[in-house]
Amino acid sequence: MSKRPSTFLLLTALLFLLSCVLPAQAAAGKKPRLKRVQDTAATLIEGSGPAYAARPEAMVLADEIAERHGLDRKWVRRTVGQARLVPQVVKLITPPPLTTPRNWQQYRSRFLETERIQAGMDFWQTHRELLERASSTYGVPAEIIIGIIGVETYYGRHTGRYRVLDALATLAFDFPQAHPRAAQRTAFFRAELGEFLKLRKQAGADPFKARGSYAGAMGIPQFMPSSWARYAVDFDGDGRVDLVDSTADAIGSVASYFRAHRWQPGMPTHFPVEFDYERLDMQTLLAPDIKPTFPVEQFTAMGIVLGGAGRQHAGPLALVELQNGDFSPSYVAGTENFYAITRYNWSSYYALAVIELGQAVAQALPPRDLQASTTPSKTGCSMSTQRSTSDAPICR
Repeated sequence: MSKRPSTFLLLTALLFLLSCVLPAQAAAGKKPRLKRVQDTAATLIEGSGPAYAARPEAMVLADEIAERHGLDRKWVRRTVGQARLVPQVVKLITPPPLTTPRNWQQYRSRFLETERIQAGMDFWQTHRELLERASSTYGVPAEIIIGIIGVETYYGRHTGRYRVLDALATLAFDFPQAHPRAAQRTAFFRAELGEFLKLRKQAGADPFKARGSYAGAMGIPQFMPSSWARYAVDFDGDGRVDLVDSTADAIGSVASYFRAHRWQPGMPTHFPVEFDYERLDMQTLLAPDIKPTFPVEQFTAMGIVLGGAGRQHAGPLALVELQNGDFSPSYVAGTENFYAITRYNWSSYYALAVIELGQAVAQALPPRDLQASTTPSKTGCSMSTQRSTSDAPICR
């Protein structure tokens, strides 16, 4: 009788045992990284211009970065010198011509889409315990965290395809001078380039392999290097901060960021408004832009009509205006928590999109999953335009 069947059976049994033992050993050791859906097909965009080693101002900045952050001067010079200009970054950072007015409804529709809301539900249900812990630890509602990650990277699917080193170097040395804030933005990106090199050196990571947005933001929550250094946290307890592959670190870091920017637990983000046109002082109300400035008494004395919750608000308010193209603008009364969201991105359109995406995901979830928000998530009411009281939105 041939021995082949016995050998085959022996090998089969051995493979079966290995399939059982290896996962058990992995489970007993370091826990696996949390999985997420990601666009892995995105081609890395690298610089195509001349290397910055030939630019004297680049080498001067390299020396300053080395001294400021205690880095090896030769390493910084070599790294910065190998960075290259990315023409597409210059194009994207340049403000487009104001050929058409801004349109909140169009902007909103980019994020309040069925597919993104469904992705948010999946993300919430998968990471419910992490959201609950982050909300409990930092006092930030789960739906705000959900809104941020959903708007920034579609829940980790689109984290950027530019080589961060090239993007930051481009904006540090070739920021478009036609930009109205060119000097300030150039200084900002030069500082971010230094923070990026310091981060990569401390982590022992290759600075040429980091991917991000055209502005140099990285990871699931799209943190700039300075924000990564100041606010990112090791929320999965593995001894390092990783906003690229650790969903836990991303969730905890978003909550950490908002607590550092004075998020106030339990405070609504905004209230709907109507106008008393006989007393309305629109010029004074809009002068501070999105910064909460007016106590409720002064706010209402200048012609703003608030509902019951708005009248009881204890802090300052801002009249936030959002253009709707050729139609009448939309308005809300923004609180200090609304302003906190704009610290992530200086835009009232962005802040309201974050809020409303988080609300939409929360409303679509089964009740048991809403327990992830252990802090009352008072994000105010839905968007209000100039409508009669009978047509006012309903608060959740």
